[in-house]
Order: sequence, then C-alpha cells, then structure tokens
Amino acid sequence: MADMSPLFRRKAPAPGERLVTLVRKPGCHLCDDAQAVVEKVCADLGVPWEQKNITEDPRLHDQYWEQIPVVLIDGEQHTFWRVNEERLRKELTGRSG
Repeated sequence: MADMSPLFRRKAPAPGERLVTLVRKPGCHLCDDAQAVVEKVCADLGVPWEQKNITEDPRLHDQYWEQIPVVLIDGEQHTFWRVNEERLRKELTGRSG
C-alpha cells in the first residue's frame, strides 16, 4: 500500500476549508493594502479570514515584527510586505499556472 494510487491520496483542502490570517498593526498603509487584497480574494473564493493585531500579541510581535503585514494560510506563512492577488488565489485553490 506504500505506492497508493493517486486516486486514493488525500486531495488539497477546498477553499472553504482554509483559513487566511492577516497579521497587521494599526496605522500601517501596507497592512491596509494587504487587507484589501485578502478581503477580495477570500470573498471571491468563500475562504474565511481573520486579522490579528501584532501590537496585542507578544508571540506574533516577536515572530513577525520586521515583516508585517504577514499573510498566513492555515497557520503557515504565505507572504509578507506586499500581497500578490494572483499568488494568493492560486495557493488557496491549488491551481498552478
């Protein structure tokens, strides 16, 4: 069973099963730009998203302070500083090209 057919392998999660997290801080224009992209892509795909304020979470502050805004997908870092709409969309849908 080690060489299981691709038909039986687990498929990538559907967009609605994903979670996008935007790590940001107040007064950050790059964060505002990133939020606009995240809101648009997530609304188009039906993906839930949340935002976290880096100034209210010491762990996030220590981990991401020099990179904000940061976009996480299912808790894993996807990008930082500038969010590319096409790249985010591809990651959430599992499509390439």
